[in-house]
Amino acid sequence: MRRASRAVAVLLVGTLLLTGPTGCGIPNESEVQVDERGPSVVAGSSSLRSAEPPNRTAAGTDPDAFVRNFLSAAAGEPDRAYQRVKQFIDPLERDRLQEKQGSEIGLTVVRLRDEPVITADVESTKVRLVVQQIGLLRANGTLVPPVATETEYRFELDTGEREESNGLYVRNPPNVLLLSDSALREFYQAETIYFWNSARTRLVPDQRYLPLSVPAERRVTDVVRWLTAGPSDWLGPGVSRLPDGTNLINNATESDGRWEVNLEMPGENDQRLDQLATQLAWSLPELQGPLELKSRNQTRRVIDSLREHRLANLAYPISDSPQRFCVYEGTIQPLAFAGEPSGTVPVVTTASQQVVSAALARAGDRVLAAVVLAGADGRQRLGVGGGPDPVRIAITSAPYDAIGRPVWLRSAEPHRPYGLVVADGGLYRFGADAQMEPVPLLNAEGPVTAVAAALDGHRVAVIAGGALYVAAVNMDGGQVGLGPARRVPVSLTDLSAVDWSGENTLVVAGSGGRPAVHQTSVDGALETPLNSDVGARVTHLAAYPVNPVVSISIGTLMYEANGVAYRSNPFERIKQEQVLLTPQSGTGQQGNPTAPFFFH
Repeated sequence: MRRASRAVAVLLVGTLLLTGPTGCGIPNESEVQVDERGPSVVAGSSSLRSAEPPNRTAAGTDPDAFVRNFLSAAAGEPDRAYQRVKQFIDPLERDRLQEKQGSEIGLTVVRLRDEPVITADVESTKVRLVVQQIGLLRANGTLVPPVATETEYRFELDTGEREESNGLYVRNPPNVLLLSDSALREFYQAETIYFWNSARTRLVPDQRYLPLSVPAERRVTDVVRWLTAGPSDWLGPGVSRLPDGTNLINNATESDGRWEVNLEMPGENDQRLDQLATQLAWSLPELQGPLELKSRNQTRRVIDSLREHRLANLAYPISDSPQRFCVYEGTIQPLAFAGEPSGTVPVVTTASQQVVSAALARAGDRVLAAVVLAGADGRQRLGVGGGPDPVRIAITSAPYDAIGRPVWLRSAEPHRPYGLVVADGGLYRFGADAQMEPVPLLNAEGPVTAVAAALDGHRVAVIAGGALYVAAVNMDGGQVGLGPARRVPVSLTDLSAVDWSGENTLVVAGSGGRPAVHQTSVDGALETPLNSDVGARVTHLAAYPVNPVVSISIGTLMYEANGVAYRSNPFERIKQEQVLLTPQSGTGQQGNPTAPFFFH
């Protein structure tokens, strides 16, 4: 019951605790924040953010404010985007913006690399925007890779008498609907919906953007339509779609807290309807009461309580007590911090096995261990073990010059564990036999230097050629494969480390002029600096992913830079006295804790 009560607490209040406030100033250091689902959009609630972007006259004759409002004008319901943007454009030039209809409407999301350059001229005011292309926001709420390639936009501002009113207008406008990343954060809610993996045994998150201007009573309808339309393109190879031809009949309706969803689902049966009910329960976490599923107006499935259905069908089979470990003097050691759980080392290594980094995971009543071992010849090997606590490392791989931090894929089939690891610039999969086999990474260029696995086990983040990518895991045929990689646009360059900090968020280390750590959404649109001046290149990074099943209050990020380990909340060095020495380790050691990681 303790685990259940914690899950309920997250479902009720976790979204308010995990979403940080937005503002113009960003501190150099901040705790990991998950900017996904914010305050629930429910009837009778009020948002702290404005639902509608400012109109043309809101800025008066202030050109800087006008430009920022212009970059927000397209926000909101797609069918009115062109109408809102055209109000900012000189009436004589509005036909330059070629309108699209329905599902073809897309907003070009950009990140400003610098402040807008606004220069007063004799006849007009010149505007120059230097941008990073983030993606194309489709009418269905997905943010797909960018179509536009421009690195800057130029247009002019003019004042004078117009047929509508006085004030500023845009002349020579861009031929796309521009939306800044800050406007996306301010006028949309990042939502998580769920699809079943290819074996229909595990839920996999997918991200959407819902305009805050959407009426609360229509939210359920939109979520159902997102599910029937299928997953994001990059996620498709790793998940199952609803049967072809599945459509919502009319809008979802609500009466006295009871929601009714009427569908047409070819080939539907009790199992498929149960799975859809679970998808809806987790995709609509603010709904607590009953849900009635109908097929062609006939009642087929009634969920008496969506809240209880979530508790009975947890999205992730995880513990509520993540523990911190590190590598200390070549051995795996627990870390001890006040108010946090700590335990004994669940893996045993011999005196001749010098550990460089490690990954531990729970799989039912078993522990999975993967460790990188340094040999006397200066080369490294991957050691693997599995079984009841404590696990012994008895099988090792062939040697490589350098092996990165391994990760376990949290498969729904714990009897067939798989993991991923980077070695000598390539990506490899491994199993219980420690044999490393190459994994192709389509659409990514350059040597692979880091890999991280999402909590669901069906999505990975990879650094290749110094850039960030995400890809879906496909386990069809009993082997781990990856779908085509999608590049994630971030402001940092020369990336060195990555991990998942939430269902749809990543933490990534790289250069922002100085070594830095940022958090970003899985599509790169919502980015927040966490530490803007680390002081040295980050070589190892680990996070405990915030999720709707387990509520934690500890700092969820640790990293290593220049041979020194740090933790967040706030960022501070992990000291020798915080290593909980175990009988298998010596005493009186004077080294630094390195390669910190979470065990859960």
